[in-house]
Amino acid sequence: MRSEMSVAPGSTKLPKFSSFLLPLNRVCSISSPAFHAVEETIRAAVESKNYEQIPDLLILSKQSSQRNNPFLFLSNFSQIRRTQIIDDMLQAFLPLRPRSRPLIAYSYLLSHTLQAPSPLPLSLAILQCILRSGSRPALQTHLFLSSAWLHRRRQSHSVSNILLEMKSIRYFPDSTTCNYIISSLCGVDQLPEAVKVLKGMAAAGCIPDVESYGTVIAAMCSGRKTADAVDMVKQMVVKVGLVPSQGTVVKMVAALRANREIRQAVEVIDLLEREGYSVEFESYELTIEGCLECREFILAGKMAIEMTDRGFIPYIKVRQKVVEGLASIGEWKLACAVRQRFAELRS
Repeated sequence: MRSEMSVAPGSTKLPKFSSFLLPLNRVCSISSPAFHAVEETIRAAVESKNYEQIPDLLILSKQSSQRNNPFLFLSNFSQIRRTQIIDDMLQAFLPLRPRSRPLIAYSYLLSHTLQAPSPLPLSLAILQCILRSGSRPALQTHLFLSSAWLHRRRQSHSVSNILLEMKSIRYFPDSTTCNYIISSLCGVDQLPEAVKVLKGMAAAGCIPDVESYGTVIAAMCSGRKTADAVDMVKQMVVKVGLVPSQGTVVKMVAALRANREIRQAVEVIDLLEREGYSVEFESYELTIEGCLECREFILAGKMAIEMTDRGFIPYIKVRQKVVEGLASIGEWKLACAVRQRFAELRS
């Protein structure tokens, strides 16, 4: 789906992280005759506008084992002309089946544009095509995309404005593309910028989803930013009405346990349960173990009862420690109630 607008001006120069490039992204100092033949074939297909032949030409030439990018000749064109050619190529690739068939071509084009003076928004359009084909870009893409994104942001462009620049080349931003940007930024330790992308998506017509929040929350947990992670979960569940994945909940509980903020973990689980979200076994087990480590035996007993209410029973060693811990502080009544509940569930 495309709309008519002019190409947005702008200049971005990416740093050269040569040690991170894939072999297919590198340019050898000495080009082989075989490479020149492939490049000339691709050039001829471009000049004749037989773009749909390009994926097969690359596959047949086994260019994936070469170090040269066959689209280097596009650098000789003006930015407007180069953008138009690549746009026409992308549109010609869309009907091809299987959808992964143009992947080699997409990869070369993405590598070429990310290392061009003005990588955005064209790189985002190519990235979108790759993701919609069911494929994933090379891992090194995270580094170059993050560099291009941050450079553009330093030019005082808002998140929504950068995303909406895709319309200038007749593409529309979507949540999948935004999620990849968020993942890239988190992957290069740019969590604050990833949060800004999350918050700025809606203004560009991209509604954040479970993956958007989950990626940011996971990065917060990895960095032990548990207070921010808890706030993000509350926003996600209460304000937005999204249900976090079980993996996200487990990461949060594990981070809170590692920080010995076990009462916060209990509060998060209680919040999720109140909102109708069914917390699963692993999150309960981690929380009870954290309570025991912090000698919060009464809290451990109450969580154990809540856990059995959901049909789960802790591992035997945890069960024993809960009962023994309650007994050690004179909470005999709660200890008996917990032990009775365990016995009923086992029967």
